[in-house]
Amino acid sequence: MNNNWEFDYSNLNQNNCTGTPQSGEPMNNNQYDFNNGAQPDPMAGGQPPYSPMGMQPPKKPGNGRGKRIACAVLALVLCGAIGFGGGYVGSVVANNGGRTVIYQAAPDNSSDSSDGTTSGTPTDSASMSVEQIAEKVGPSVVEVTTETVSYSNFFGQYVTSGAGSGVIISEDGYIITNNHVIEGASSIKVRLSDKTEYDATLVGTDSKTDIAVLKIEATGLTPAVIGDSDTLKVGEFALAVGNPLGTLGGTVTDGIISALNRDITVNNQTMSLLQTNAAVNPGNSGGGLFNERGELIGIVNAKSDGSDVEGLGFAIPINTAMEVAESLMTTGYVTGRPAMGVSVISISDLQTAMQYGVSQMGVYIAQVNEGGAADEAGLEVGDLLVSIDGNAISTTSDVTSILDDHAVGDTIEVQVVRGKQMVEVSLTLQESQPQTQTQTSEG
Repeated sequence: MNNNWEFDYSNLNQNNCTGTPQSGEPMNNNQYDFNNGAQPDPMAGGQPPYSPMGMQPPKKPGNGRGKRIACAVLALVLCGAIGFGGGYVGSVVANNGGRTVIYQAAPDNSSDSSDGTTSGTPTDSASMSVEQIAEKVGPSVVEVTTETVSYSNFFGQYVTSGAGSGVIISEDGYIITNNHVIEGASSIKVRLSDKTEYDATLVGTDSKTDIAVLKIEATGLTPAVIGDSDTLKVGEFALAVGNPLGTLGGTVTDGIISALNRDITVNNQTMSLLQTNAAVNPGNSGGGLFNERGELIGIVNAKSDGSDVEGLGFAIPINTAMEVAESLMTTGYVTGRPAMGVSVISISDLQTAMQYGVSQMGVYIAQVNEGGAADEAGLEVGDLLVSIDGNAISTTSDVTSILDDHAVGDTIEVQVVRGKQMVEVSLTLQESQPQTQTQTSEG
């Protein structure tokens, strides 16, 4: 049986019309920035700043983020839900000279079993009804709306709109959401549960984990209390609260944790996700999944759209999401990740190859960061990646997987084809740094 998955439900309204991702469209020109893993909007600022063979790359159609993307293993639709948890007192993260309090749940007071071991099941007094959880998480549920300036030959410049969800994680206005919800947005707005609306600024974003952090100028908000996704067990209760269809903010759905540690590939990024049968729908992107104590245990970001599939939603474990969020809040990017200092493009069909003026399929270097590791090693725009450390490169995910196995300061051997010659260089990996958004994925 073929599993059908859609990618990115955040862009629900294109030109003020409800949009549905178009099916059956191949992923022809996947572009990746291997400095920090960001995959910014291809339409930002007009044309992307590179062209491997001196040609302008194909423009992304006007309904870009609403299109279905086919992946070799799976393609997902990023969805979400949102919420707030019970529990109290948390960890403190330094940010911009201030101190932002992230509230975390107190350790679970588990009951002792008859054999003297400690049970992982919470006491009955700690559990709440669905009604109680929904009431408690409501003030931390927000709706996120975006506007993106796009370009096309036919329409010229025009504005598309999108919608998603988010979770308040601090009293002073920090909000966690999905990277794909705000990717490429020229403006971002947040609406609270009391319908108060704020302009939001982007603190930082990370496409590798699909996490972004927003900031609104508000105080006295009700933040979610962060649970512990490492202690979850299959069968535990799960509650999703979000903004399905971009218009139904505060919608509550319930279910269970269906599975743990699902390796799901989204846009060539493999993520280890929680699986749930709590219903999530377009527009829920960037929200949360909560346990029976109202603690935030995951950021929902994917669902199946197959007509013969029900009850398959996925969420980023909150321990992973918060580690990334705290790094974004502190430094604006995720520290400690190795990077080559290049942007690459995957050319996988004849039409795209002709558009870029290349004669064979493969992964090409589309941009080299000046002064970066690749620049110092002598790699050039237009080089066709053949192998890294003896591992053949056929997709951008191959590059990602290899870099994931290395650390900053490691030396790798990179083999490329340049013209009709084979060139091999040694490259010392640098720490990834935040880059100006372009339509690339770094490595």
